[in-house]
Amino acid sequence: MSESITDELFAALNIVVLELEDGGFKVIGQVPDWFSQFDPELASKRERLTLENFHFIANFIIDAEKFWNSSEAEPLSSGIWIETDVSGNEYQFEATAIRLRQRKILLIELLKFAYQDKQLLIQKGRENRLLYDRLVKEMQKQEILLHCIVHDLGGQITAVANSLDLIGSENLTTQGRTFLEIGKSQAMQQGMLIREILNAFSYDMESIETFIFDPDLAPDVATAVKEIVDGFRPSFAMSNINLCLGSNIDRLEESKAVGEKLHLDRVVFNLVENAFRHSPPHTTVTVDVGDEGEFLLLTVEDEGAGVSPDIVNRLFQKFVQGKGKTGRAGLGLYFCRITVESWGGTIGYTLRQSGGSRFWVRLRKAV
Repeated sequence: MSESITDELFAALNIVVLELEDGGFKVIGQVPDWFSQFDPELASKRERLTLENFHFIANFIIDAEKFWNSSEAEPLSSGIWIETDVSGNEYQFEATAIRLRQRKILLIELLKFAYQDKQLLIQKGRENRLLYDRLVKEMQKQEILLHCIVHDLGGQITAVANSLDLIGSENLTTQGRTFLEIGKSQAMQQGMLIREILNAFSYDMESIETFIFDPDLAPDVATAVKEIVDGFRPSFAMSNINLCLGSNIDRLEESKAVGEKLHLDRVVFNLVENAFRHSPPHTTVTVDVGDEGEFLLLTVEDEGAGVSPDIVNRLFQKFVQGKGKTGRAGLGLYFCRITVESWGGTIGYTLRQSGGSRFWVRLRKAV
């Protein structure tokens, strides 16, 4: 009685139970209605079935026989496969090989709704993964955005304030004093521009990720370097640090590179400011641009203590700072790297033999 219930139960669950004997399969118990659509032999005999109409099974049986002849305890699953009946209808199946008291048992299950449920779960999982990746990406943009604002505005406002203080020590006319006060007022209002810059920086990050080079808008590296250096001279003078241009920059015949001017200015600014923050008084920072055939090499060298060995390999990652933590958020060099690499260039650091740091950026010429 119990065997009859078991036989009916397998059939009700759309599972065919087969046993391998003498090179052929025989049916155990009842079979569901769908099975006869794939194996016409079932109407005439229930033993020595070849299962030739199940094309996928032939390959799986090779692995199943290895399993039956081994000492493996866990059942062997075929995974889901699709078969087409004589009417052209598709069905989804999964086979399982098990060993039961030395008997070689093969189960073939018609999945029906189970297959659809699995597919829906897989699809939902993929959609959730894509959504998660997008959210992570947006969060990373916001992190970069927030800290770059602190990093860049802090450096620029400091430079402006130092310049205005230097001007204030001069013998100015009454009108000059008026202009000076206007300048100080404008510097203080920089904080009010943060929200506008937040929106602008979001666009900056998108433009980096989708950069398309326009030769007509190729930035001039030598010009960018000279402009940034001139802007930093008051800050360096206040700290008794010498800032100078190298000997190669004026010998360049062509200094336009693959890139975008706004972001190139930002890269040069970050590297020069980085050297400024790590240079002690009475030392020299040298900024230069040299010709390397198909490339331009921008270098910023200082005479500071150099980068600590424990962070050299992580120097261009997010939020990495030296032991002194003289940076504002550890994002300046990270921004430089993702920007330069988006242009097909490279960036790196080496320790100078005479002491200090040498940061370099290699950019393709705009030819």
